[in-house]
Amino acid sequence: MSMKKQFDVTGMTCSACQANVTKAVSKLDGVENVDVSLLSNSMRVEYDEAKTSVASICDAVEHAGYVAREKGTKKEDASFQEEWDQKRADAKKEQDASFHRLLVSILLLIPLMLIAMGPMLGLPILAGEENAMISGLSQVLISMLILCIQRHFFIHGFKSLFHKAPNMDSLVAIGSGASFVYGLYALYRMAYGFGHSDMMMVHHSMHALYFESAAMIVTLVSVGKYLESRSKRKTGDALDKLMDLSPKNACVIRNGKEKMILASELMPHDHVVIRPGDRVPADGTILSGNGVLDQSAITGESVPVDKEVGDTVISATLNQNGSFIFEATKVGQDTTLAQIIKLVDEAGNSKAPIARVADKVSGIFVPIVIGIAIVTGIVWILVGQTFEFALSNAVAVLVISCPCALGLATPVAIMVSTGKAAEYGILIKNAAALENMAYMDTIVLDKTGTITSGKPSVQQVVTDLDQRQFLALAASLEVGSGHPLAKAVVDHAQENKVDLLPVDQFESISGKGIKGVVQGKHLLAGNYKFCKEQGVVFTDEIVHAIEEAAGKGWTPLIFVQEQKVIGWINVADTIKETSKAAIQAFKEKGMHVVMLTGDNQKTAQTIAKELLVDEVISDVLPTDKENVIRTLQGQGRKVIMVGDGINDAPALMRADIGIAIGNGTDIAIDSADVVLMKSSLLDVNTAIDLSRKTIRNIHMNLFWAFFYNALGIPLAAGIYYPFFGWLLSPMIGSAAMSLSSVCVCTNALRLRWFKPEIVMEIQETKQQEKKVEEEKMTKTMKIEGMMCQHCVAHVKKALEDVTGVIKADVDLESGSAKIEMEADVKEDILKKAVEDAGYTPVSVE
Repeated sequence: MSMKKQFDVTGMTCSACQANVTKAVSKLDGVENVDVSLLSNSMRVEYDEAKTSVASICDAVEHAGYVAREKGTKKEDASFQEEWDQKRADAKKEQDASFHRLLVSILLLIPLMLIAMGPMLGLPILAGEENAMISGLSQVLISMLILCIQRHFFIHGFKSLFHKAPNMDSLVAIGSGASFVYGLYALYRMAYGFGHSDMMMVHHSMHALYFESAAMIVTLVSVGKYLESRSKRKTGDALDKLMDLSPKNACVIRNGKEKMILASELMPHDHVVIRPGDRVPADGTILSGNGVLDQSAITGESVPVDKEVGDTVISATLNQNGSFIFEATKVGQDTTLAQIIKLVDEAGNSKAPIARVADKVSGIFVPIVIGIAIVTGIVWILVGQTFEFALSNAVAVLVISCPCALGLATPVAIMVSTGKAAEYGILIKNAAALENMAYMDTIVLDKTGTITSGKPSVQQVVTDLDQRQFLALAASLEVGSGHPLAKAVVDHAQENKVDLLPVDQFESISGKGIKGVVQGKHLLAGNYKFCKEQGVVFTDEIVHAIEEAAGKGWTPLIFVQEQKVIGWINVADTIKETSKAAIQAFKEKGMHVVMLTGDNQKTAQTIAKELLVDEVISDVLPTDKENVIRTLQGQGRKVIMVGDGINDAPALMRADIGIAIGNGTDIAIDSADVVLMKSSLLDVNTAIDLSRKTIRNIHMNLFWAFFYNALGIPLAAGIYYPFFGWLLSPMIGSAAMSLSSVCVCTNALRLRWFKPEIVMEIQETKQQEKKVEEEKMTKTMKIEGMMCQHCVAHVKKALEDVTGVIKADVDLESGSAKIEMEADVKEDILKKAVEDAGYTPVSVE
């Protein structure tokens, strides 16, 4: 039986560690998939429990030089909150400890550098051969203190090396350790020179003390690691914000009294009291009262929503006004907020396909670098250079190489992006979906509930019977159907206070129509095609009327009694105001837009013409939607499917990327790769924009990481020395290594300022429209005949007495009046008011 388990992994410091852990666990029999995240120090393993176990997985990680333990299963949302708080507290504690180590190292490094480099800069600090031994001993003591403070590099580095899984710490430990050991050798040579009065040996040894290099290497690398950790912490800002949304307490009614309890203690069916300023602690349904809820933190929708009795409320939304009592239906880890947190956390820690390339390189990167360093040292000695020269270049190769930049290029960007998407009410379930969205070329849109509001209404009732009698028959039959069109008919009958009749032998033919017996007579209802299949005969007049209705974008529901058409009801679903702009944006992205609908071809074409979609596929049965997606994929298209209903679930799963509208069914949401909390196609555009920007950011990061190593390693090895005289100090190499990781993290963090282009364009358009509207509401009138301030007062009063005028500012010197209005008042009315006051209006602008 296949199992999925989550593990915490400690001891990882770079992408090479990540690759080593992945390799160790992947070798186990029965392991199907391994995802290791350096960013969150976690591992997700899919395995056959008949062939391997949690213990064997932990042992494999331990043999690779790290520690793994299974994550506990959290049943309460509060425990998840506590786990997250503990995780962030541990990270902060480690970051503080890292900062303190860094601070002390820098304070010690300053006197070390003054002693080692001061004489070369003309500073009289232990200068001269007579002070060489004192200088050397001072350097070794200070450097030993720094290396002791930064000993984690040596502990982790050599431990990984002994386990035949070297990582970045191994490179630093070897480079810094080699410098220190050679410095000790030079110090002993110096002592030997003094003892044998060989001042040439003393002089030569003075310049071969590498203690400052050893200390500088670990200090500079720790600077980079500290800055990197600060950047990595910021990637979790979105989750931090989500966690903060969850209220700690809840006011419930128990035994007829209000009682304040912890939100984690809420039980299903509890009655919860919400007052102005309270956050909703669970999902539920309003029993009494009303409120105005700000749902922006969950759905990304900025406009507050009015809620009344019977409406649902979502956890973590803020009640701005009003008071109400609601019944909790989903509590703890079942709430919408908890599910969002879980999705964002899992998506941020999942692995994108593009990351596999970096992982493969990271797995062999460190051993190759160690090999290059050894070859560098040997070659320079063979060509006649000094051992010090060869060692300096070999150490530079070790410390300039940076596997971290490769490993962080993808996960940091993924975590920031999934968090940013959640801020806009877009839940991306995994990194693969985020990456693949950037490459899609076709988007298939289900019509009802996706392009349209999903709440159709009756436009026209056509029948030769008494209309109330016909509505009674139609609504009685349709009440057994769950289709939105059927609901529109039933609602229309109820609005007209039509009594429903009992129905016998009810039968629903999925996607086609319904049958039943009402008052002893057989009735059937459905579209034209279904009725024809049932043997119903249509007159040319009826066919023409039905086609005319379809041409208006209406859907005719035909009702047949005893094989005779008794009438039809034309129903229409309104197009969402955002759909047209969203579809236009898809086309601007170069995507092929397909509308998928069960409507007849004529109705579908009418709607498609209004929306300017590229292709319409009509008369599609629910069971055929998946086949449509399969056909498009067979044409070589990469398909996004957007839908919201149960009948969309197979198509959502078949598509390369399935996107579910958030107010759709749980089945549709479970089948999708991306969930939209708002029912707006604009959010699909936002998701695609974010995906493309994320992939661009990752490509930039990977290019920088590969380019940095491709350029830095040859430079450090001294390849350019014979041609240009270029050499690289190990200290500069270690600084460059630190800078590379920081650059990658900082570049990825730019995604935190992402703003969707389509939303920005719409906001800009609205601002322009508002500006135009404001300009319309302000007019300037030129007036003649005003002689004094009394005249000004008369004109001002005359204008402000006009209905619709808010304020009139009259200026005697310019002979004009600036008029502010709450509605567009006609010029003639304004002019007449001034004329009646005894003055002459010249013009109005």
